[in-house]
Amino acid sequence: MGGLWVSLLIVFMASCCTMVLELVAGRILAPFIGVSLYTWTSIIGVCLAGISAGNFLGGVLADKAGSRRTLGLILLGGGLFSLLILPLAAYDLTNIIPKPTTGQASDVWLITRIVVITSVLFLPPTLILGMVSPIVIKLALTDLRQTGSIAGKIYAFSTVGSIVGTFLTGFYLVSAFGTRSVVLGVAVILIGMAFVFGNLLPFGKDKKGNAEVTVATALIVIGLVYWINPRGVITYERPDALNGGCYMETNYFCIKVTGPDLNDEHQTVSLVLDHLIHSYNSLNDPTYLKYGYIKVYADMIEYVAQKYPKYSAFFIGGGGYTLPRQMETLRPDAKIVVSEIDPGVTETNFARLGVRRDTNIITYNADARQIVDLYQGGEKFDLVFGDAFNDLQIPYHLTTKEFAQKVRSMMKDDGLYLALVIDKLRGGLFIPAYTKTVKEVFPYVYILNDAPNWNSSAPNTYLVAASATPIDMDRIRAIKPGQGFNGQPLVQIMPQDVMDTWLAETPTIILTDDYAPADNLVAPLFVERSF
Repeated sequence: MGGLWVSLLIVFMASCCTMVLELVAGRILAPFIGVSLYTWTSIIGVCLAGISAGNFLGGVLADKAGSRRTLGLILLGGGLFSLLILPLAAYDLTNIIPKPTTGQASDVWLITRIVVITSVLFLPPTLILGMVSPIVIKLALTDLRQTGSIAGKIYAFSTVGSIVGTFLTGFYLVSAFGTRSVVLGVAVILIGMAFVFGNLLPFGKDKKGNAEVTVATALIVIGLVYWINPRGVITYERPDALNGGCYMETNYFCIKVTGPDLNDEHQTVSLVLDHLIHSYNSLNDPTYLKYGYIKVYADMIEYVAQKYPKYSAFFIGGGGYTLPRQMETLRPDAKIVVSEIDPGVTETNFARLGVRRDTNIITYNADARQIVDLYQGGEKFDLVFGDAFNDLQIPYHLTTKEFAQKVRSMMKDDGLYLALVIDKLRGGLFIPAYTKTVKEVFPYVYILNDAPNWNSSAPNTYLVAASATPIDMDRIRAIKPGQGFNGQPLVQIMPQDVMDTWLAETPTIILTDDYAPADNLVAPLFVERSF
């Protein structure tokens, strides 16, 4: 093998590449199956299954045909199957598991669908790469008295490679190169290792048959690259697998911007983060609002502005900065603070979504919980907006009773907390749990919407409004200009008796830092969306 250090380098690199693939899997799968607890559970489970099966099969193969050529072919196979991820990921894989023809989709169907799609893309390369360590141990052993020492060193370096691959991918590679370029890089590294360390180069002593392997590999790679990144020589459309469609790819999201439509008088552009449309912004009119729920937000801002024209507002999540941009235009004296975890989202707002670079909006690019902690015992806000989402769900640590207590402590006595929730009123599991959790902290809690359909079983966006003081209905009716019909306020508030009955009919779950199954409570939405 050319010395123990060569063996250690091989397992280090193979394990590093395995973890790189596992980390980028979430971003590659997001367009097919979204980003949820189910997604990451599937990724981790499938990759561990591949590594485990690879270790077993590699051990069997090492005893029967442990040679440098075998190692080379394994590394070559790992590289080619890694390369194959790219063309496969350029196509819609969601039809692999057909949708139920009758009835509603179930959790079992969704889980099966996610596991199968994940397995098609990532099980083959992880299984093949799992075979590397047993083969390398077999080749490195020259003295049986050192079996334990050599095996220990090889598995130690394999683990270090996994650690390096994890940190390197999560902290640097994805944001620097994009997931598809990273996968291409993994494939190139593994194929290169196959020829350097696997006796596959077509020259030197005892190279009979290697020329055929080299030619075959070159043809396969050329064919895959052609499939991955075709140019104008073909006459039918085929997706470019090196292009994930991202305007910008960061450590947090695949950021996409669509529009503007030249025929649209508002010159509207939309912001998409991974699988979810977050915002519609008008490039020529910062006050234009498209979504019904955001118009409800706007009316509630005016509700506060009646009493505090120079209000202060804190946003948990920035998204397209639609409301902060509108607020800055209508109320230049208002203080607006945004906590947006992804600096790439903020930069996209400056570059593509109409936010001025000389804006007075104060932005913190950090997790909202950290920034909320900074304001404990300090400045108080008239308005706090909860608008942070990871696909359909609020990050769980922003849903808990403890977090709600921190939010209340940064609000004025008559301040208003408005949190956006995506769920079903009837049949949904998350929104009643979240409402009950907020009621543990705030004495007055309301459900707001732009349409008073309190028996709806369809997914929708709702606002959970909370305050230490009751909402003044006369001030709601006095909102001008209203966003609703004939200039009336758009705000619809669930009647108290309806809300009491609704909450009494749902399971009592209080979300805390120690117990916050937010992902599981939102899971039915992923099932329904997939169906």
